[in-house]
Amino acid sequence: MERLLSRRDYVAVAKGRRLGRPAFLIQALERSAEGPSRFGFTVTRKIGNAVVRNRVRRRLREAVRLIGRSAARPGTDYVLVGRAAALDRSFDRILADLAGALAELGGRATTSPPATARQG
Repeated sequence: MERLLSRRDYVAVAKGRRLGRPAFLIQALERSAEGPSRFGFTVTRKIGNAVVRNRVRRRLREAVRLIGRSAARPGTDYVLVGRAAALDRSFDRILADLAGALAELGGRATTSPPATARQG
């Protein structure tokens, strides 16, 4: 997994698509059709002190390590903004939320999209 390191990359991704989940907000911006996907993580001070913010960041980083590489679209940058719910939410739910979000953003995840109600 490659990481986003520069502020310029984070600012660029903030202008892309975004999806909210209970434990995180995910932002995505396609760079190119080739190259690895890159991930960045951020947790604001509103969430808590440094210990709490680092714990949220570690949980999100581990979720990306487990499924991000296989579910993310190549050549796309992603930023996960941690929320306070990431502390209490079960890790399995965080993994499911991440897989669903990556699939909804156009990743390679094998999860099926949510069923829509038929009109008519």
